[in-house]
Amino acid sequence: MLRQDSEGDVPFFHENENEFRERKSNIKHPLASFFHLFFRVMAILIYLLCDLFSGSFIASVVSIILLLSCDFWTVKNVTGRLLVGLRWWNQVDDDGQSHWVFEARKETSRKTVSNSESTIFWLGLIICPVFWALFVFSTIFSFRIKWLGVVIMGVTLQWANLYGYVRCKVGGGSDLTNLRTKFTNYLGLKLFKQTLNGTEGP
Repeated sequence: MLRQDSEGDVPFFHENENEFRERKSNIKHPLASFFHLFFRVMAILIYLLCDLFSGSFIASVVSIILLLSCDFWTVKNVTGRLLVGLRWWNQVDDDGQSHWVFEARKETSRKTVSNSESTIFWLGLIICPVFWALFVFSTIFSFRIKWLGVVIMGVTLQWANLYGYVRCKVGGGSDLTNLRTKFTNYLGLKLFKQTLNGTEGP
């Protein structure tokens, strides 16, 4: 489900005229930009350097899990909304059915998104989950099985945010469905033309 702010609803995204006057290259939310990267980068650093600074496996695991949890909440509820104007969540309707909702700002207000903040958001969102995916393989191949639960949690939480925001960006699934339909129709048309050309005699 894809939603955009409408004038009849209470706006989730705060808009004012001053935002339209700001340059797109400026970082308008430095604190949000900082914490967008802080929790996820610190979780990776602690995982890589825990043997150097701490001999306690439990302390390292707890620290990484807390950082990953803070990162998931911050990215999902704060930085996505402020830095790129996107938001996703799950809601349950009156019938008890669970629905995923992917929300994007209106095109007019999305123009106020800073290019610098957008770059920070997407780079952090894409690169860090790749690290955790690599950690899964390195943990298995190096037989560090005790870390497997931690790295799987890192992959799960960070890929969930990445998947949610990609769905927001491309249209919450409706665009993906349309794209698949167009692609299927195109392949069907090409196959039909090739069949006709093959049956035509010289």
